[in-house]
Amino acid sequence: MLKGVHPVLSPDLLLAIARMGHGDEIVIADANFPSASMGPEMIRADGVSATDMAEAILTHFPLDTFVPESAWRMEVVGDPAAVPEVCAEFQAIVDRKAGDSFRIATLERFAFYERSRKAAYIVATTEFRLYGNLILKKGVVLPEEVYRG
Repeated sequence: MLKGVHPVLSPDLLLAIARMGHGDEIVIADANFPSASMGPEMIRADGVSATDMAEAILTHFPLDTFVPESAWRMEVVGDPAAVPEVCAEFQAIVDRKAGDSFRIATLERFAFYERSRKAAYIVATTEFRLYGNLILKKGVVLPEEVYRG
């Protein structure tokens, strides 16, 4: 047990996000997402919702400020303007953890899959709400953020 580490982060996931560098991306996937066949290493997070996982990762993970977009969600097929409840919750978490200047962009379903194939990791949650998928791009960790004694 470590102090200050979000409790839903498994040792494997904690190691994964620590290994990631600036610009690397991680996918938080819902229960219907084809996590095992995408290609990147999959880390299971059974019993954890996608929103709880987003909260946990963003507790320790800065978003990239050097690019126009650093978070993406999957568009609703047939209704790209729709914002499912789970996606609204993702935005509220990003606002709270990373700042309200970060807007979650949308990607068409197959574009989301294509971007996911290039991610560093995929975290397979048991989120059962449809469209509970999020990609996050890691930013720079500043020296003063590493150790706060």
